[in-house]
Amino acid sequence: MIAFADLLERLLFTPGRNAKIALLRRYFSTQPDPDRGYGLAAVTGELSFAAAKPGLIRDLAAARTDPVLFGWSYDYVGDLAETVALMWPGGGGATPPAMSEVVEALHAAPKSDLPGIVAAWLDASDASVRIALLKLITGGLRVGASARLAKIALSEMAEGRIAPDEIEEVWHGLTPPYAALFAWIEGRGDKPDPEDAPVFRPPMLAHPLEASDLAGLDVAAFRAEWKWDGIRVQLVATKGGRRIYSRGADDVSAAFPEILDAMKFEGVLDGELLVIRDGVVAPFADLQQRLNRKTPGAGMLKDFPAGVRLYDILFDGAEDLRPLPFDERRLRLEQWYARVHPARMDLSDLVAFDALTDLSTIREGARAAAIEGLMLKRADSPYVPGRPKGLWWKWKRDPLTIDAVVMYAQRGHGKRSSYYSDYTFGLWRDDGAGNEELVPVGKAYSGITDQELAFLDRWVRNHTTARFGPVREVEKSLVLEIAFDAAQLSTRHKSGVALRFPRIARLRTDKPAAEADRLDTLLRHVATTPAEAAQ
Repeated sequence: MIAFADLLERLLFTPGRNAKIALLRRYFSTQPDPDRGYGLAAVTGELSFAAAKPGLIRDLAAARTDPVLFGWSYDYVGDLAETVALMWPGGGGATPPAMSEVVEALHAAPKSDLPGIVAAWLDASDASVRIALLKLITGGLRVGASARLAKIALSEMAEGRIAPDEIEEVWHGLTPPYAALFAWIEGRGDKPDPEDAPVFRPPMLAHPLEASDLAGLDVAAFRAEWKWDGIRVQLVATKGGRRIYSRGADDVSAAFPEILDAMKFEGVLDGELLVIRDGVVAPFADLQQRLNRKTPGAGMLKDFPAGVRLYDILFDGAEDLRPLPFDERRLRLEQWYARVHPARMDLSDLVAFDALTDLSTIREGARAAAIEGLMLKRADSPYVPGRPKGLWWKWKRDPLTIDAVVMYAQRGHGKRSSYYSDYTFGLWRDDGAGNEELVPVGKAYSGITDQELAFLDRWVRNHTTARFGPVREVEKSLVLEIAFDAAQLSTRHKSGVALRFPRIARLRTDKPAAEADRLDTLLRHVATTPAEAAQ
């Protein structure tokens, strides 16, 4: 655990992407099996322990520390593992457990034995190892190292022999501690064969189309599609099983059983996950109802019916279609759909146009909850992983903006756990008695620089008017310009409206709070009916 704790600490305080990759590569190169395999699983989110929960950690802390002091400390630090690790009395006088010992015990030990086992580990460890242990147990590493970075580090270990995308294509056929994977990486074994396992294929991504790209764009060489406002998914059906993967390779199959049941074919398809009622795409807020539930009930399946709008085919049976140009793949997709006609799926239409001005007009008319803009794809483009420039473009509609007043603030996570970095903002409305009141319309944490974060954190601390657990209410005097992609009606919010992708565009310290926007202004951007949203 000492080496893993050192890795986590260095990753947390290392901002550069290449430096993080170097740290991961060193860890995988120097640690023995199976420890490094379990470390890889932890970094990539492939470890979970059914019996070990955050509640167990809280109970241990309650037995060893003063509860009032712990509450104050947890409120300040904002991270359970870090708080317990720093407050744990004593420790460090014995040899801490090995990584493999921890993982195997957490999987195999009876639930009743875990408190004593974990307490003994904490007693034997210093603060840095305790943090690593507790983050491993709770699954909250938050060190800025993604699964993709880990696979790039493994590729670099192979010194150019194996590309990250090759690792990606066998990944879901492997299990921790990945002995066969490391043997392949180090040239001691053959490439792992996933056989008929439903593995993920790295997706092809698009570049944002900027004004500077338009001048040299040969639009005649491209095909246009709608950019649907849902979740990109890959449907994989093989003799070995069926899976629904997100763009980031997360398995989301359990959340959408009706789509999984409809995958009665063999192939790999690319599309957009949406809530679709009677052929009409619902606002993204409806899809969010499904995304928040891993095992949806019958009522959820009925009220928020999910479907996939298909726009590409990667495999037809065992035939790999990715080298074919887009036009040929599109024809194969249409033929496949006519032959299979799967339930819960339809085809994304191609958008007809003659010139760039036609596309510009179409894009401007795409302001609706279910349509983000346009996708432009070269007719001769093969399906290649990554984001090759010039083959696919995404031309999103321009964001909307409002000037809103900061109402509440909360600490963030990871490197931001000591900063008030998450802000609830509101707009003015009439309270029904002739007075103006602020009503919350959303939360945002992205879009600001480190300097702006430091300013906002100081401002929150100096202008707090009340505290509600980890949340601070602040003076209603600071205005933020908020950018967002769409506004949707929502019964879950007091204001009656929800924002799609809100982010902070800039600080408006020059603007009095009384001059911030009203809720009526925001409501004018809401599409009120499915027919209106489809226009």
